[in-house]
Amino acid sequence: MTWTPHSARRALACALTASVALGAFTVPAFAQDADPAAEDSATGDIVVIARKRLERVIDVPIAVTAMSDTQLEKMGANDLSGVQGSVPNVNIVQGRGSASSANMFIRGIGQPDALQTFDPAVGMYVDGVYMSRIQGALLNLFDVQRVEVLRGPQGTLYGKNTIGGAVNVVSKKPDLGALKAEGAFTFGRFNEMTAKGYVSAPLVADTVALSLAGIYDDRDGIVTDPKTGKRYNDRNNLAGRAILRARAGEAVELLLAADYTRQRNALTLGYATAPLVGFNYNATFTAVTPFVIGAAEPYGAYDYKASTSFANGEGQKLDHWGVSGTINVDLGNSLSLTSITAYRRLHSRNFVDIDATEAQLGDVFVNVHQHQFSQELQLKLDADALKGVLGLYYLNEHIQSHQEAYANSYLRYVGTPLNFLRTIDDEQDTKSYAAFGQLTYNFTPQLSLTAGLRYTHERKQYFRTTTATTKSPTIAAVNIVSTYVFPTSLPAPYNALTGASYDAWTPSATLSYKPTPDTLVYASASRGFKSGGFNGRVNGLADVTMSVNGVTTVVPTFKPESVWTYEAGVKGSFLNNRVMLSADVFYSEYKDFQARVGGGNTGITGGSFPVVNAGKLRIQGFEFEGMVKPSEALTLTASLGYLDAKYKEFNDGRRAPAFSCNPTGTAIICKPAFAPPLSFRLGADYKVPLGDTASLSFGGDARFVDKQWLSVDNRPGLYEDGYWLGNVYAQVDFDRFYLRGMIKNVGNALYKTDGQEFSSVGNIQTVYYGDPRTWNVTVGVRF
Repeated sequence: MTWTPHSARRALACALTASVALGAFTVPAFAQDADPAAEDSATGDIVVIARKRLERVIDVPIAVTAMSDTQLEKMGANDLSGVQGSVPNVNIVQGRGSASSANMFIRGIGQPDALQTFDPAVGMYVDGVYMSRIQGALLNLFDVQRVEVLRGPQGTLYGKNTIGGAVNVVSKKPDLGALKAEGAFTFGRFNEMTAKGYVSAPLVADTVALSLAGIYDDRDGIVTDPKTGKRYNDRNNLAGRAILRARAGEAVELLLAADYTRQRNALTLGYATAPLVGFNYNATFTAVTPFVIGAAEPYGAYDYKASTSFANGEGQKLDHWGVSGTINVDLGNSLSLTSITAYRRLHSRNFVDIDATEAQLGDVFVNVHQHQFSQELQLKLDADALKGVLGLYYLNEHIQSHQEAYANSYLRYVGTPLNFLRTIDDEQDTKSYAAFGQLTYNFTPQLSLTAGLRYTHERKQYFRTTTATTKSPTIAAVNIVSTYVFPTSLPAPYNALTGASYDAWTPSATLSYKPTPDTLVYASASRGFKSGGFNGRVNGLADVTMSVNGVTTVVPTFKPESVWTYEAGVKGSFLNNRVMLSADVFYSEYKDFQARVGGGNTGITGGSFPVVNAGKLRIQGFEFEGMVKPSEALTLTASLGYLDAKYKEFNDGRRAPAFSCNPTGTAIICKPAFAPPLSFRLGADYKVPLGDTASLSFGGDARFVDKQWLSVDNRPGLYEDGYWLGNVYAQVDFDRFYLRGMIKNVGNALYKTDGQEFSSVGNIQTVYYGDPRTWNVTVGVRF
């Protein structure tokens, strides 16, 4: 066997698992500290921090789903995309041709373009720290205590860019009183090899503890290039986290955390759904004739086959790390103070074949450097009649990129192919400030009113230069170079633009009533805000020029989005937590929706990509979640989401019937993307004892995700008809060891998860598919 860094990492991962397993024989199991912040309470209640304080989920007047580490394991969720289809009206998938990016939509609201100048609409938080980009947000769930998904705008407590909702990832905290460890090794289809370990040890009894966690996750690609036999869409991830926890007496707690994620993947390939088109220029560049570059579905019906023009081992790399410090201080008199200070840095180098064919048309290299510093202060009140939090928040982010686009198959000059290269260098600075407060007043033990308000001020500065070079390799006279600088190349007075500022007030109000201690009825109104910004794809004046009612206007920035959501819900726990039910209905008015739309095939200029504040949407629906334990052995779960999303306005200045969502200005012909009308899940788990020290568990779930469009401009190939996913598992637990077998996508369903719509460049319309049927076997140990 050839010894390579890749095989070395595999050996190291196996050794990590083996060392933890060996420790199970040599280290006794100590009694655990009861730490309510680290596990469900002793009564079996599910606890969450959705409102910045620890509460039972049935006491929180928000549509929130909490999934424990045990539940995530039974779902086979290696990363956040593993919860797809299991939470009502939530779409979380691997996004936009990148192995590390997350495409997240909640209740039909998300980020329609993956470029770094567009802000997410679903806030991602890890231990209270906001992650401002979708790049690197597809987190491995290797040391997670639970994942909380909050549906609906969370603008008061979580601030900007939570217009659709928020995802809280809560990691396991070190135990101050006991040594804990666990490890697991998984082998599966496509040579999947995953090893993970976790150790928590007290360094000073009841005062200082340290936890270390790590994972190595490797799997061969599921997509094969028939031309070369190479595999793509693989996994190769290495990640770790260390947390130091210390107490100074009974009043002060300190948490210091550091994490690092490293990914080294092959390309992530989709599949072409439309014919690819190029342009042939005449001798004077005064006329063009289109020609076909490649056919739609080049290998027929999709069977995890696709090709690429990248032939030199180009792939995708990510290095993402961060440090944070959290201080919790008990001030007495029902007051406490929390400070969260964090710094994060991300570096991704991604080759992406957007057209996913052997033609060189939508081939790009994107090199992104991003770092952010954030500081949050929370003053919490926990009195009998009045509870709440007041806070301040600051974010300073810098992001810059170098991009290259290669399209040597796109243009011809009198039949001779032309070489096309576009280079882009841009950077954006964002400073965001916020002050917020939310208080709950209990009129009686049953009736309470919650009111909150947040003010956000944000300043963004953006600079971009792009150079397009079109030349003939054989005709020296054909060498066209054009450079566009934003904002300098804009006409006056826009060329003097130094930045853009945005302000927002995001209030909320909730009336709650508890008929019994374990039931809740609530009604709420809340406003969400998503920041405006700059079109990070601006290559010329056409990208920032719109015609509305016959008037042509330069629009150098796009405005913020906002949403008002009105929600009513009920929750309850019955029969000593053997039955848990929750349901809600909601109605949202969504304004100034930010849409990156196609600008038409424009030949030698390389296409245009306008961004419009398209107008208004009306979104309404209902959600249900339930859990029933008919016996100690059997647990049944169900969830259901219904979503009715519709454009009320689509102010589309393109007005070209071939690619406009509102070609006449009076009839909207598009439907919102990533808004399936129906999603539901049915699950069952059954556990039986095997003697005094062992047990057998088996179960599974069936998930349904309804039809949906995968792009703002609705294209026939970028449409999913709806799909079922079935997953099953069986697990044997011994005193300290367990053995689990799992099959995911039992029915081998073929389903689309995401799309790339760049029809203004060669008619690119590429779709991405989820995993085929996979199986794996896991052996693990806990003590």
